[in-house]
Amino acid sequence: MKFDGEIMEILAAYDLTGSLRATAELTGCSHHTVARHVAARDAGKPIAEPAYRGRVTDAFLPKIEEWVEASKGKIRADVAHDKLRGLGYKGSERSTRRAVAQVRVAYRFGRVRVHRPWITEPGMWLQYDFGDGPVIEGKKTVLFIAWLAWSRFRVVIALRDRTAPTVFAALDRTFRIIEGAPTYVLTDNEKTVTVSHIAGVPVRNQQTVDFARHYGITVLTCQPADPATKGGSESSVKVAKADLVPRATNLLPEYSSFAQLEAACDAFMDEVNNREHRVTRRKPAVMLDEEYSRLHRIPQAAHTISFGLSRSVPDNTPMVTFENGQYSVPAYLLGARVFVRSHGVGAEEHVVVVHQGIDGPVEVARHRRASPGSPSIDDAHFPDHRERIPGDYAIKARSAREAEFLGIGAGARAWLLEAAAAGTTRMNAKMADAVALAKISGLDPVDAALGEAATYGRFATGDLASILGAASSRTPARRADETTSLAQGTAGWAAIGRPLIPVFEVIATNDEDDDMEQSA
Repeated sequence: MKFDGEIMEILAAYDLTGSLRATAELTGCSHHTVARHVAARDAGKPIAEPAYRGRVTDAFLPKIEEWVEASKGKIRADVAHDKLRGLGYKGSERSTRRAVAQVRVAYRFGRVRVHRPWITEPGMWLQYDFGDGPVIEGKKTVLFIAWLAWSRFRVVIALRDRTAPTVFAALDRTFRIIEGAPTYVLTDNEKTVTVSHIAGVPVRNQQTVDFARHYGITVLTCQPADPATKGGSESSVKVAKADLVPRATNLLPEYSSFAQLEAACDAFMDEVNNREHRVTRRKPAVMLDEEYSRLHRIPQAAHTISFGLSRSVPDNTPMVTFENGQYSVPAYLLGARVFVRSHGVGAEEHVVVVHQGIDGPVEVARHRRASPGSPSIDDAHFPDHRERIPGDYAIKARSAREAEFLGIGAGARAWLLEAAAAGTTRMNAKMADAVALAKISGLDPVDAALGEAATYGRFATGDLASILGAASSRTPARRADETTSLAQGTAGWAAIGRPLIPVFEVIATNDEDDDMEQSA
């Protein structure tokens, strides 16, 4: 094989001599070699192109192509080699592998799909897709990614599940973030949008049709494996997952709460929408300002499907019913309209209550799934509520005489409860006697006597006066403290053994009596 420098010397010698044999003598090669290179140059072929001498597999290429076609390009080279040997093939397995690889490449290029770039218009298309979010507190999350095709503006929302109400709520929030709705919304053929296919035509979910009618949009599903129409949202999902889901490549720490993930999504949106896009060379947020005029307005009130089923809160009981269960809502929503939906599956299922107010939809309550007959109640939804326990009666005076008796004190209240429980007769008269005694003896002694009567169950006529009299004549009890002891002292023992000295006390004399009489 001649190198490029040698071939150039052969061609230069031929141009000088004009003879094949003379050139062969000058360059030291065969005149046939000189003739081949001169003919290649005159034919305009590349210099030093090797001459094709044929391959041992050339006679069997039609059969190899037949096998590749039948296997759709998946036949193995060793299997093809065994088949060729049965047809009289004498070549090596290496030659067979080269031939099969060559035919495979031709087969693949003959069936490759050619994609034409999708030219979008402002305000026409919004695409959305889902990605697996991080696991927070042992629970999987979902990333909802929406993408405006013209401005490349992205919306990323963290979800707890992919149920229809949750997806519709995310779409409603997307429309409010971009402050408008496009003409078409494109997504995959998921159950929330498509219930089935008939002859290749997707049958729309009725909830999706109602939702689209409310916002004035048309929901379409993309063709399977069609990156030209949905590649933008799929690429957005990859970028969002790469920046939001903790991995070894981004060294992100685990999220401690769902609120932390939502904050990370907001920060990600602010970053990607305010930096230059590599295709448009413009910021998506700036392009959205231009696209805003092509978007149409959305209703101020969200569609009920976005938040679940509509329920009216009664005027006196802050409870709503959902799927045979009762759930409490804040008391300030009495008479209001709320939306109820289930959230999650299995043991992690919750019932979420949303209220649409002036500031938009707000989650007002979240309960575990309740069973029929056992309502789920949050005590915070019932302010100033006193739990009613059988036997624990709220004592409230209904007349002036009752108020006067209860005004004696805690002992009067205890006497009333115990006397009523014991079935005491003529209670009103005995209560009037207690009021009269309180005016004579004072409130505190009578209150203490009533408490003692309640303790020992003395509710007969005259028992209160007896207890009060016994308390007044009772010798004050001596009590010991840190400075005084009740033990008997030894001071009296000092007189033992001493003589007794009589002590006389003079009361009066006779003279003193006479003087007193005269003075009188």
